[in-house]
Amino acid sequence: VQLVESGGGLVQAGGSLRLSCAPSGRAFYAMGWFRQAPGKEREFVAAVTWTTGNTYYADSVKGRFTISRDNAKNTVYLQMNTLKPEDTAVYYCAARAYFSASYYYTGDYDYWGQGTQVTVSS
Repeated sequence: VQLVESGGGLVQAGGSLRLSCAPSGRAFYAMGWFRQAPGKEREFVAAVTWTTGNTYYADSVKGRFTISRDNAKNTVYLQMNTLKPEDTAVYYCAARAYFSASYYYTGDYDYWGQGTQVTVSS
């Protein structure tokens, strides 16, 4: 199983970035994005289920970030708009193999990508 992430970078506050995650090796029930800033714990950002497209967001990103999936391309996206300096972190793609009612914790996911750096300058 591999989760290949791309799309991180440096952007000014108020700008946008789009992250991509292409999983391979098996089918998954849900995909999520987490982030980890220096000295902080890894935190939930957003999640989406593959078949129904149900989405879940952290309060801190609601209205600014959008998670989506393209079944034909087998890719999950995280569109990040109106970025703030506090969004600066390493962003990780995560995958869960089977159904569960919880999406918000690192323990809810079975596989992880290598992470991509997002830096928002003020």
